[in-house]
Amino acid sequence: MKVAIQGIRGSFHDIAAHEYFAGEEVEPVCCDTFKGLFDAMKADDNCLGMMAIENTIAGSLLHNYELLRDSGMTIIGEHKLHIEHSIMCLPGQDWPDLTEVNSHPVALAQCREFLDKHPRLKVVEVEDTAGAAENISRNTLKGHAAICHAGAAKLYGLRILQKSIEDNKHNYTRFLVLCDPWNADRLRDLNKSNKASLVFTLPHEEGSLSQVLSIFTFYKINLTKIQSLPIIGREWQYLFYIDVSFDDYLRYRQSIDAVRPLIKELKILGEYEGK
Repeated sequence: MKVAIQGIRGSFHDIAAHEYFAGEEVEPVCCDTFKGLFDAMKADDNCLGMMAIENTIAGSLLHNYELLRDSGMTIIGEHKLHIEHSIMCLPGQDWPDLTEVNSHPVALAQCREFLDKHPRLKVVEVEDTAGAAENISRNTLKGHAAICHAGAAKLYGLRILQKSIEDNKHNYTRFLVLCDPWNADRLRDLNKSNKASLVFTLPHEEGSLSQVLSIFTFYKINLTKIQSLPIIGREWQYLFYIDVSFDDYLRYRQSIDAVRPLIKELKILGEYEGK
């Protein structure tokens, strides 16, 4: 099973893909950017995608909402990954040997308290957490350490010095599982769907959003997330991205029919089993 990810083997996207498809043989298609992830999916209809969409600390990845809407891909699942960081180095090296630590700036920021306890280590930002580990291994960089997921140590033959060095132990990233819409029905079971992601625009009228939300409430549809993004070229008009959860798929579909007259440009990004 091919799964396009942002990053390389051992990255958090790679870990999320293997956890979600546990028990299946996953062939990661490694991409430098999130746009590249969608390009890989478009080049191969059978290639799935695993894309981060929000983090409990950093919030939403706003650009990924736009990429998803423009891509035409369908959400068929989600996975929530506990973000844990480890520090690792070449085998045979230990704390006294280290002079520099490398990682993505977000990972470094999430380990600030740990790094403050090691002030003699020079902190150097790189483009990818797992990429830092791969670079140390490939170039035999003595004195260097990488901060990334513990799974990267086994992949790149590094030694873990300490696990769980992140400041916040309740840090999670939510990933979306994506596919070509033509393959969606083959890969998901709508009977198990209890969540949906939608995007729509509203008339520039007073109370338009509250009317839509009231209809969802009437049909007992739970709004789990709402994210607004400005529409470029249309002053003070917005795209609304929402996630809803439900117990009754039929009532959910009835709620969609009920709100259609009140909204514009409704697009269902995916109906899937929420975790």
